[in-house]
Amino acid sequence: MVDPYQANLAAKVKFTQKRVVKGRFVVVLEGTIENRGIELIHPGSRCVRQGEIFELICTDEQTARPAGRVDRATYLGFCEVVQPGVLRVGDRVEIHGQAIGRVAGFDETHFPNHQNVVIKTDSDKTPPSVSYGLEDEIAFVQDSQS
Repeated sequence: MVDPYQANLAAKVKFTQKRVVKGRFVVVLEGTIENRGIELIHPGSRCVRQGEIFELICTDEQTARPAGRVDRATYLGFCEVVQPGVLRVGDRVEIHGQAIGRVAGFDETHFPNHQNVVIKTDSDKTPPSVSYGLEDEIAFVQDSQS
């Protein structure tokens, strides 16, 4: 069996349209860990089901990418999927309609309990300046250039 991501075949398939994935915070976290050693998986997309819980982690490491490593991790919280779909590297991540960064990749350290979604932010936006709390919405949006 050939993995299309590892064989670099997946890059030939373009997302022409993608539903916005929406979630709601069920836990709010604070804190940054240096030298976390998150190993991002090679695939650049993940399906998320309604009711599924995933963890959100920000990094300002601009080299963060699939199959890469992330050491500086700022924890945002856990979200429940309310509008399922496909999360994809490069998706714009918004809280209250304000962009906080882009999906950099996925980590399966705690799978099958949950997946981590790593968000690449600007160095001056980690943690993001937008305030959020329990039940607040987060959205994952495909840009037209994605």
